[in-house]
Amino acid sequence: MLTDKKLRIAVMVSGGGTNLQALIDSMKSGVIHSGEITLVISNKADAYALTRAENAGIKAVAVTRKEQGDNFEKKIIETLEENNIDLVVLAGFMCILSQDFTDRFKNRIINIHPSLIPSFCGEGFYGLRVHKAALEKGVKVTGATVHFVNEIPDGGEIIMQKAVEVMEGDTPETLSTRVLQNAEWIILPRATQLVCEKILRNEI
Repeated sequence: MLTDKKLRIAVMVSGGGTNLQALIDSMKSGVIHSGEITLVISNKADAYALTRAENAGIKAVAVTRKEQGDNFEKKIIETLEENNIDLVVLAGFMCILSQDFTDRFKNRIINIHPSLIPSFCGEGFYGLRVHKAALEKGVKVTGATVHFVNEIPDGGEIIMQKAVEVMEGDTPETLSTRVLQNAEWIILPRATQLVCEKILRNEI
């Protein structure tokens, strides 16, 4: 049985934050009702995602490798712990996290990847590179995957997937937009809610 308790969610981003916006909108609409985004962290000080967070009244923090150096992950961990975060959502976070980091938050970090894992995933597959590889391979169906994060890039247990058709004449840019709109923005909020429910039920 679910309680009225809401998990405290941190979203980690590197860029414009369209997936972050989908999560914020899903909180407002009630798709996400077992958790609340209370913190946004970006590894880029000028990421527009930080502005999106501030506009929504959410605490926004930049933690950059340039400023932190070897303390980069340590600073992120400190920030998460200071804010009593229960679940971390990687929504276009372009840094690979160490095993020390992922072990510390085992089954408490999820990520969105713009392909149907195990296709076009792992180290080096991010952003438009994923869609370029899919088009070069000639696949007719691609999509997005939400998965738990472990020490292997894109290697954690799959939580949710959604397929998207590849159209004739697609470019990496047009395919990226279709996958975002028809898969990522839909399954990331749903998977976030699902994981929140499971944590509240002590199932994970």
